[in-house]
Amino acid sequence: MDILLVIAALFVAFYNGANDNFKGLATVWGAETLSYRQALTLATVATLAGCIASWLLADTLVQQFSGRGLVPNEIASAPSFVLSVAVGAAFTVFLATQLGFPISTTHALIGALVGAGLGQANGEVHFAKLTQTFLLPLLISPLIAASLGIAVYKLLRMRAIAQDCACLVSAEPSPCISENGAILRRIDVPQLVIADVAACKDISAQARWSISRIMDQLHVASALSICFARGLNDTPKLAALLITAKAFERNHSVAIIGIVMALGGLISARKVAETMSHRINRMDPTQGLAANLITATLVIFASKIGMPVSTTHVSVGSIAGVGANAQTLNWHALRNVLLSWVATLPLAAGTAWLAAKFV
Repeated sequence: MDILLVIAALFVAFYNGANDNFKGLATVWGAETLSYRQALTLATVATLAGCIASWLLADTLVQQFSGRGLVPNEIASAPSFVLSVAVGAAFTVFLATQLGFPISTTHALIGALVGAGLGQANGEVHFAKLTQTFLLPLLISPLIAASLGIAVYKLLRMRAIAQDCACLVSAEPSPCISENGAILRRIDVPQLVIADVAACKDISAQARWSISRIMDQLHVASALSICFARGLNDTPKLAALLITAKAFERNHSVAIIGIVMALGGLISARKVAETMSHRINRMDPTQGLAANLITATLVIFASKIGMPVSTTHVSVGSIAGVGANAQTLNWHALRNVLLSWVATLPLAAGTAWLAAKFV
């Protein structure tokens, strides 16, 4: 039983990495700021950093995804229950990854917890806690992300695209006047001028910066923050499977899950990356930056307060919001992703329920 549980938990972690690791860098690859290989490497490093940080910052999520409070404590600590949860979540995330659908591992785990709880002898599930603690954050977070996506994209779009050069130029000297009115000396006061590239060439400037290059750098930084936040938010949920079953100590469980998640992303992320980067919305760097800033902020905040939101739901919500505002959203692709979300919970619950009847 212990060996099967460890295998199932690691299977979930591997396909969690395959389905989720690249999501932070999806907008970067979609906007052609980085190549797929460059984006994947950075995503893996940032995810591992988030996994390490989860040792210190996400104890609440470990407790929530142990099943305690959702099912009776004696059921939550039973190896058969934990194995059923792992099997239900593993099958669901594996299937979605093979089909190229960016689903939520959080959503799959919740469905598996419910199915495994109902599948136990005299099993019961506290549905009030299920709704308040798990389902409401998952339903509300993508709507908030989409709304913020529309607003933030409008703010970033206020900069004229043609004005891509920032120049620091010397202005007329400004006098420094003493209290008695005497001019002591004159001080050069530099000014920042923003213009198009052609105009900037005619200006005698002390320094020049490309605004588009700065935006690209901010875009990549925001993407890395999402991968960090996802590692921070998801690692405790998966480590809870090993911790609850007492297979490993807490720190060892987190480390093992983090390593396996990284491997899953490196080996099997391509199909979901294609969907997130190219099918839902054709993004420019401004769209990508807006979507990433929203996703990172919401996920990090949720991790800190112990709210089990889905990085997938928030990321897709923000991408859809900026895409709708820019009129570049592929509604057909978005519909298919939303349908996969609807199927996630019952599929995971049904698989976990069947597993509970046979283990």
